[in-house]
Amino acid sequence: MKKILLTVVLGVAVSAVAQSTAAPAQGQPATPPAQGQAGAAPAPQAAAPVIKDPAEYNAYVGAVQQTDPTAKISGLEAFLTQYPNSVMKNQALEILMGTYQQAGNSKKTMDTAAKLVAADTCNVRALALLSYFDRVMVQSTAANDPNVPKLLADGKKYGQQGLDCLPKFTKPDGTSDADFQKTKDQMNAIFHAALGIAALQEKDNANAAKDLRITVDANPTDFSVVYPLALAYLGQTPPDYQNGIWFAARAAAVAPAQAQAGIEKYALSQYRKFHAGEDGWPEFLAAAKANGAQLAVKPAPTPAEQAHNMITTTPPDKMDFATWEFVLSNGSQEDQDQVWNAIKGKAVQMNGTIISTNPAEFMIAGSSDDIDAKKADITLKFEEKVPVRMIPKDGASFDFRGEPASYTPNPFMMVMEKGALLKAAAPPATKKPPVHHKATAQ
Repeated sequence: MKKILLTVVLGVAVSAVAQSTAAPAQGQPATPPAQGQAGAAPAPQAAAPVIKDPAEYNAYVGAVQQTDPTAKISGLEAFLTQYPNSVMKNQALEILMGTYQQAGNSKKTMDTAAKLVAADTCNVRALALLSYFDRVMVQSTAANDPNVPKLLADGKKYGQQGLDCLPKFTKPDGTSDADFQKTKDQMNAIFHAALGIAALQEKDNANAAKDLRITVDANPTDFSVVYPLALAYLGQTPPDYQNGIWFAARAAAVAPAQAQAGIEKYALSQYRKFHAGEDGWPEFLAAAKANGAQLAVKPAPTPAEQAHNMITTTPPDKMDFATWEFVLSNGSQEDQDQVWNAIKGKAVQMNGTIISTNPAEFMIAGSSDDIDAKKADITLKFEEKVPVRMIPKDGASFDFRGEPASYTPNPFMMVMEKGALLKAAAPPATKKPPVHHKATAQ
């Protein structure tokens, strides 16, 4: 994690070292760290800091002109200890922060960054390092670690503080407009990532997605933000499947090798949940891995669409009872009428399970789903009372015949008249087709 910290934010703070090490003349203004906005006319020169004390001047110059990082760190630490109120304090801290960063000492880098922010509340380089470090530490620390709440709070604080200060960040002398804009864009992504991870931990998925999307658009191969973005989209109510599935697939593509298979499996499960099938998944995953244009996922067919597909592929008189029930419960009125007109008044022989009985009518479960739920979906009426000795016990499976006479779609109940008990075995009850509810994407 230290290596990540020192490479990802390289240039955000270290650039200050190269731009700030020029020694001021004794008793002359020190070179300010930045003047003017990118692309704008130079701002009027403000009074620059001046080192008046020769001993202080020599200590500062001697420290910043060291070429060995260890010697430079030692000199700057000594200077800050001896001259805690120096006019060059902020610049010395910024150079020290960058030198620690170059030396790979992340703890001292962060300690110095915190001191710099305490002295200069809008030092965006230090704020970027602090918000990045806190965010990465949260993601690499166990959720129950007692340090996590403070890391989250600090990351959120520094992230928002950085965004508030970024418009005030001025272009350092000698920096091109393109390089300055690149640095600002990098900082903007760092600050939004800190806010996004904090929001995700707080289960504020909408704001987490909003902040993390900015970071991911700037860093599309950074797994540490791509996968949280997918979770933020999919964690919303209702889930944003379109964006969530895409970034879950992207996360599988950029994940560490040992995690790729698990994340790809998760992405596929979300695809299957939304689409109600795996068709199109290989092409979708390939596009995500190639970081091409985002593809749309076709939603699962609505129950009405499924019902219509059923009647276009199977004639009503060839359907089983469970399919009749599905179409009559979920189909359009036209599709319901097509099925009902084909079966009404026609003798039907089938098998069912007794839910309750009386001599004049039986309450029966005809589909396997309703059998499992012990829920009646057929009312079988007899023209003559059934002898008590012939009435099956509740829960018994039996064969019967009846003629569909009427139905109610929801809750579904079909009334069959002219009921008759049969001895010959009828086909077993069938399972109702699954109902796929269309998910709402944001």
